[in-house]
Amino acid sequence: MTIPAIPQRLTAPPPGWTVEADVVVVGSGVAGLTLALRYAGLDPEAKILVVTKDVLSSGSTRWAQGGIAAVLDPADTPAEHLSDTLVAGVGLCDEEAVRVLVTEGPGALRELIATGARFDTDASGELQLTREGGHRRNRIVHAGGDATGAEVQRALVQAVGESAIQVIEHALVLDLLKDAEGRTAGVTLHVMGEGERDGVGAVRAGAVVLATGGMGQVYSATTNPVVSTGDGVALALRAGAVVRDLEFVQFHPTVLWLGEDATGQQPLISEAVRGEGAVLVDAEGVRFMKDVHELADLAPRDVVAKAIMQRMRETGAEHMYLDARHFGEEKWRTRFPTIHAVCLEHGIDPVTQPIPVAPAAHYASGGVRTDLRGRTSVPGLYACGEVACTGVHGANRLASNSLLEGLVFARRIAEDIHAERQAWSAGSTPREEGTAAPSGAVRHAPGEPVADDRPAGLLDPRARTRIQGHMSRGASVLRSRESLTEVAKALLNVRWTPVAVEPCTESWETTNLLTVASALVAAARDREETRGSHWREDFAERNDEWWLGHLDVTLTAEGTTMTYVPHGRGADALPPQVEADLVEAGLVPAEVAALLEVARAEDVQEAGDVTSLATIPAEQIATADVVARVDGVVAGLAVAEGVFALFGQGRLTAERRVKDGERVARGDVLMTVTGPTRDLLTAERTALNLLTHLSGVATLTDRWVRAVEGTGARIRDSRKTLPGLRALEKYAVRCGGGVNHRMSLSDAALIKDNHVVAAGGVAEAFRAVRDAYPGLPIEVEVDRIDQIEPVLAEGAEEILLDNFTVEQLAEAVRLVAGRARLESSGGLTLESARDVAATGVDYLAVGALTHSAPALDIALDLRGN
Repeated sequence: MTIPAIPQRLTAPPPGWTVEADVVVVGSGVAGLTLALRYAGLDPEAKILVVTKDVLSSGSTRWAQGGIAAVLDPADTPAEHLSDTLVAGVGLCDEEAVRVLVTEGPGALRELIATGARFDTDASGELQLTREGGHRRNRIVHAGGDATGAEVQRALVQAVGESAIQVIEHALVLDLLKDAEGRTAGVTLHVMGEGERDGVGAVRAGAVVLATGGMGQVYSATTNPVVSTGDGVALALRAGAVVRDLEFVQFHPTVLWLGEDATGQQPLISEAVRGEGAVLVDAEGVRFMKDVHELADLAPRDVVAKAIMQRMRETGAEHMYLDARHFGEEKWRTRFPTIHAVCLEHGIDPVTQPIPVAPAAHYASGGVRTDLRGRTSVPGLYACGEVACTGVHGANRLASNSLLEGLVFARRIAEDIHAERQAWSAGSTPREEGTAAPSGAVRHAPGEPVADDRPAGLLDPRARTRIQGHMSRGASVLRSRESLTEVAKALLNVRWTPVAVEPCTESWETTNLLTVASALVAAARDREETRGSHWREDFAERNDEWWLGHLDVTLTAEGTTMTYVPHGRGADALPPQVEADLVEAGLVPAEVAALLEVARAEDVQEAGDVTSLATIPAEQIATADVVARVDGVVAGLAVAEGVFALFGQGRLTAERRVKDGERVARGDVLMTVTGPTRDLLTAERTALNLLTHLSGVATLTDRWVRAVEGTGARIRDSRKTLPGLRALEKYAVRCGGGVNHRMSLSDAALIKDNHVVAAGGVAEAFRAVRDAYPGLPIEVEVDRIDQIEPVLAEGAEEILLDNFTVEQLAEAVRLVAGRARLESSGGLTLESARDVAATGVDYLAVGALTHSAPALDIALDLRGN
């Protein structure tokens, strides 16, 4: 059977209605509603539309029990909050994003309070501050004891109800609309119900904000509500946006255990319970966290979740216990009324009994990649809250930073959209502050949506429970290459269905779950280390040498495509030394990186290098030498090193033994590369393709240069280059000792025979160019002696003598007498080169240097064990 591809568009009826908006916000949690309110404050006349999957008060925010972290205590500092966050993120937080969070957080919280949110206070009326796991200070504000999210949601919903913001409830977003330039033009959605707007419709808007929350329903057991089916991440992937760090799913360590067959949303036992002094114990009453981490039961969530799973494995238990019996009934009823009631509802009295707990899927630290203004890689598309990857959380979210992130970045997105719209009105683009917009994010008013011809499809809704079961068994807290490979195979199989699938809410949601699960598993399988909330049993240690970086996922017709991005650097970045060497060579690193990405996309499809994957163990490391098989001149070593860096996703290290432009002999080692054997062999062909070709160009150029040595003439190239390789091939000519002629048709005017015919004569052509482009160098090609004098009379600076004999060249040199530079081209050979150069011409133009240079034989040899 043929396995269908992951759909790049959801099958749906054409929109039956259309509405217009300035901004459409998809999602009604803390991120979405804060953004809508903030934008309404900035532009009271704007038409703001909030689309929500359930009622306005539903979603993940209202389930948040713990609170909001912010520096409010005079003894606390943003630097300490930043430090705690960076520690929890295990090396992968974007420090600038965290700095934004902790410095702007207190103001965002006060704005929320001004909106009407009421937080718990002490006897003096000051906000009560508590601690949670990973925090070294009391900085968590809470409401209703353990009902912070419910109070935040209440206040925001009330404020929206009192505003002019429009709301469409019971609406499932489907796909992004784009205009002809690829910019956001709105969304399609399906309204579940009857009324003025029902069925599939479209919202046209120049700015779309995804605030759709998490994707916890991709697992069987989760703290997320039923609406958290990864709709935002899936839409972004289908729209071509970059999704980052999806493998870092946080599993909350203390979720009420309801039995081994329990599925769906499970009650959360807030981290604040441990913050107030509850302790984790096993069935024998042994406190096991005190020997695991210096913060014991208040260790970061990933540490606690792993410790619980390990203890469960050691003892054969299905769960651990959270013991807070020492709280007493009064504290339980006043400080944690919601949790107390939930426990009683399930037959557990926490006043007299320890609470059975086990980890469950809770929060996605990764998501749609954004910058510090919430902009994604698709112009006009923003992401905020749990759906986004701002860089704040890194590999593991610090407790109670999630609501704060929604507050802070919602304000920033609202301000960015407002600035952009003002710029549209003024007819200009505002200058950015802090960070650059993603590539291609040119700001202008959106055009009409264009027809979307990408392949559409849907998944059978009955596959939903199968997806969830496979994910919980093989891609949960405990993971390995074996388990993740099994899940990947299972997800491939569920794509196939023997029946036609009708467009409906269930099939759309299931397709979204499949899309997100496929990307998550692909990233989790690639990340061969344990870091933060990502725990690999077969790679139990953190590996900063190879894995201090991010995995960016995009969706193409072939499936998910993975790019490793070293931490703190752009997606198309090359190693710093490679970039420096390319700049020194007169090359543009971004252009070289783009070329290498094209090469990688050609070679490395979704399945990867199947031969290497099948024959080489993942953990095998090797060293290989790049060796010259014949004598020659080398060129392109920095480019080859860039190939190894990008193909190896930062895990391959290269040491160059010679420099570009050096003559090498047979057997010389040009470069030594060390790293995973699989990566070495995957990168080998592309690296050698470029290195042998460029070295061949340099070697042939060197032969021509040596042939005319001592004559005063120079060897130069032409535009006879391979598409896409001109800059590299001309660099190789320079490595061989030659010089470059025009890089493009704009560098200088070159009047040739066809131009002369079209203009009515050489003098006419010369004058036409001079009138149109005054000051531009003018070169003229002639093929007869008698054409030289008229050209000189017009003021030609350079004359190209095409197919002149040696005798004719000598005569031309005497005639010109230094009044213009002379180039000999056409009919040149290495054997005749010296005779031609001896005539006194300035240049020999050799197109063969680039268009027909033989490759220099270079190989990659793995060293024996």
